[in-house]
Amino acid sequence: MSSQVASPPHVEAQLLEALRRYWGYDSFLPLQAEAMGATMARQDSVVVLPTGGGKSLCYQAPAVCREGLALVVSPLISLMKDQVDALQACGVPAAAINSTLTPGERRDVAEQIRRGELKLVYVAPERLLAERTLEFFKQTPLSLIAIDEAHCISQWGHDFRPEYRGLKILKAHFPGVSVHAYTATASERVQRDIADQLGLHQPQMLIGSFDRPNLIFRIRRPANRFADVCQLVEQRKGEAGIVYCISRKEVDKTAEALRALGYRALPYHAGLSDDQRHRNQDAFLDEKADIVVATVAFGMGIDKSNVRYVIHAGMPKSLEHYVQESGRAGRDGLEADCLLLYSGRDAIVWRGLMEKGENGADAAALQSLAAMERFCGGVTCRHRAIVNYFGQELDNDNCGACDVCLGELNLVDEPVVLAQKILSCVIRLDQRFGADYTSKVLAGSNESRIRELGHDSLSTYGLLSEHRHSAIREWVEQLVGQAYLRKAGEYGTLELTETGRALLKGQGTPQLTKPAPVGRESKARGGKSTDNWEGVDRGLFEELRKLRTTLANEHGVPPYVVFGDAALRDMARRRPSTLEAFLEVRGVGERKRDDYGDAFVTAITDYYSDRGVPVDVAETGSESTPPRRTRIDDAEGRAGPNAATTASFGHFRRGASIEEVMESMGRARSTVAGYLSEYLRYEQIQDPSPWVEDELVKRIELAIAEVGLVGLKPIFDHLGGDVPYEHIRIVATCVANREG
Repeated sequence: MSSQVASPPHVEAQLLEALRRYWGYDSFLPLQAEAMGATMARQDSVVVLPTGGGKSLCYQAPAVCREGLALVVSPLISLMKDQVDALQACGVPAAAINSTLTPGERRDVAEQIRRGELKLVYVAPERLLAERTLEFFKQTPLSLIAIDEAHCISQWGHDFRPEYRGLKILKAHFPGVSVHAYTATASERVQRDIADQLGLHQPQMLIGSFDRPNLIFRIRRPANRFADVCQLVEQRKGEAGIVYCISRKEVDKTAEALRALGYRALPYHAGLSDDQRHRNQDAFLDEKADIVVATVAFGMGIDKSNVRYVIHAGMPKSLEHYVQESGRAGRDGLEADCLLLYSGRDAIVWRGLMEKGENGADAAALQSLAAMERFCGGVTCRHRAIVNYFGQELDNDNCGACDVCLGELNLVDEPVVLAQKILSCVIRLDQRFGADYTSKVLAGSNESRIRELGHDSLSTYGLLSEHRHSAIREWVEQLVGQAYLRKAGEYGTLELTETGRALLKGQGTPQLTKPAPVGRESKARGGKSTDNWEGVDRGLFEELRKLRTTLANEHGVPPYVVFGDAALRDMARRRPSTLEAFLEVRGVGERKRDDYGDAFVTAITDYYSDRGVPVDVAETGSESTPPRRTRIDDAEGRAGPNAATTASFGHFRRGASIEEVMESMGRARSTVAGYLSEYLRYEQIQDPSPWVEDELVKRIELAIAEVGLVGLKPIFDHLGGDVPYEHIRIVATCVANREG
C-alpha cells in the first residue's frame, strides 16, 4: 500500500479549472484532491467515499484533464445512462457501450473512440472482458481505468458479482494504465480484497468517513408500519422518496395502498417484466412519480440526487445493505430522512430466505444479520453506530441528526427492573429457547406448548402479563442489541452475556424503549433542514422546479440532470439576473450556463419584476444571504459545522497546525484544510498567521488587493502559480472576514 502524495500546485489548478468549467465547483470535497491526484499521477488506488461524496468526479475530472480515453467499468445499464447523460449535459464528451445500442450505434461509438472525440466510455465488465472488446481497447490510448461499484469484486462484499472477478486481467492487458477502484461501502477486509483481486500495484488506499451528516436516521418499532410510512410520505409530499420492503408481496401491497391515498407511487421488483421495471424507474427519475416502493434490488447506481427520504418498511439483512440503500437519500448534500421500521420478526423472515438460497444460510451472512439486529436494538447514536461498524470513530457525542441524539425515544420508566425480569426468564428456561417463545412465557400465554413443557409453572411465567407479547419481544431484541443477551446457534437461542449476568446483580443500566406513537418527532430536525433553506425564496424555488421539468422534457433528460435541488436552492438564494452572475451559482458550469442560463435568468427576473425584491443578492452583500466567496466556505447550504468539524475547532483554537490536527484526528490533509476553512469562517478569524508564514501572507494579501475576492484561481494566477491553494484559501477567508 502506498502513502498519500499531494498533487503539485499546477496539477491542482488544472483540476480545479476543470471542476469550475464543467461542473460549476471551485473547491474539492474531502479526499477528492487526493483521489484525483492519484489518478493524475498514474498511481493505482482504492477510493471509498460515502454516497454523495463525489466519487464519480474523482475519475471524471482527471479524465477531462488527461490525454486519452478513460475506460469506466460499471455494473448497470441504468447507471451508465445516468452518468453519460450528466456528463454530456456538462459538456463532457462521453458514451456507453451496452446491449441497448443498435449495431449502428455501437459502430458510431467505436468511430468516436478511434477519432479521439470521447473522454470517457462506460462498459459492463462482461462486455469489456470479451476478447474482441479487449483487443479494440488495446489499440486505444487510455488515460485511466475506473472500476465503479468496486465492492462487487469481493466475495466478502454485500453485492458480490462473479463477473467482476474477471477484471483481475486488466493490469496484464493494460500494463501502462493505472486502475482505480471506487465504492461507497467497504469494510477493511473488503478494501484489501478489492486491491488484491484487481492486482493493483502499491495502491493508494483513500478511505473517507462513512458518516453522512445530512441524513437524519430514525429507527422505530411501529404498532402500524403502514401508518408510519404514510406519516413521512405526507411530511415529504411532492418530494422524491424510496420505500424498501423485504418481499415482493409487501412491495405491491404498499405501492397499491399509497396510490389509493393519492400518492404517485410505483412498485419495483424482480417479479415485474423488464419493460415495466424500466418504465417505473424512468417515471421516478423523470419526476412523473414521487415514490418507488422496491425490494433491495432497486437503487444501486441510480444517480438521482434529490431523493429526500428513504423508508425501510422492514429491516435490511446487513448494515452494508442499510448504508448503501439509505445512502440513496440526500446525494446532493442537503438534508434527508432515513426511517427504519423494525420488528424482531424481520430477522426470522431473513433467516428463512437465506436458508432457501442455493447454499443455505452461510456463517458470514448470519453474522451480518446479527450485527444488523444489534444496530436496530441499540439506543446509541445511529451515526456513531454506523461509523464504528466500519472501523471508524465519530468525534462528537451528539450528532444532532438521529432519533437518539434528538431525544425522540420513548423510554421505559424502570428499564433495570424490566430487563432483570426478562433475563431471569431466560435463565429459568435454561437458555434453551428463542426470543419469541421467551416473550410468550413472560406474557403468560396459554399456548399448549408452554403447558406441555411445564413452563406455565415457572416463577417468571406471566411476569410481564400487563404488556403485549409484541412489546416484550421488542425489549428482548433491544437487550440483544445492547449486548445483555446474545442469540446462539441456528435457531437463535437466547443466552446471557457477561454484561447480562452483571445486570442481574444490579450492575448496569439498559435503555429500553416503547413503540413510539405515530407523529412523535423532535422539532430539532429542523436544525439541519432549516439551515439548508436559509436565505432561499421558496416561492422562487418552486417556480424554478417547474422550469427545470419543462427544460428536462425538451432536452429528453431527467430533471436532476438539468440541475439538482442544491443548485436550484442556490439560485433562489442568490437570484442572479445576468449570465455572469448565474455562472457563480454552485453547480453551474459553462455548458449549463449556455444551455439553460437564459431561461433561468429570465424566470428569476420575471418572478421579481413586480415584487420590489432585490435580485443578485450575493453581489449586493445582503446580510440575509451571505455571498458565495468562491466556496471558501467549502460547504453548500450548511450554516453550522458538523460533528467532525466541531471537534477540530478545539485544536485550531490552541493554534495547532494542519499537520498536528491530521495526526490527532487521523484525517487526510484536504479534509483538515476544509475544517480549518470552516473554523476561520465560523469564528470570523481575521489573522491567518498561525497557519501561513508572514511573508507569504503579505504576498497573498497584495494579490487579493490587486484582483479582489473574485475566486481563488485569479489569485493563484496572479501569484505566478507557485503558492498552494490551501494557503490562498486561508488568507482569503481571513480577508473576507475583515471586510464583513
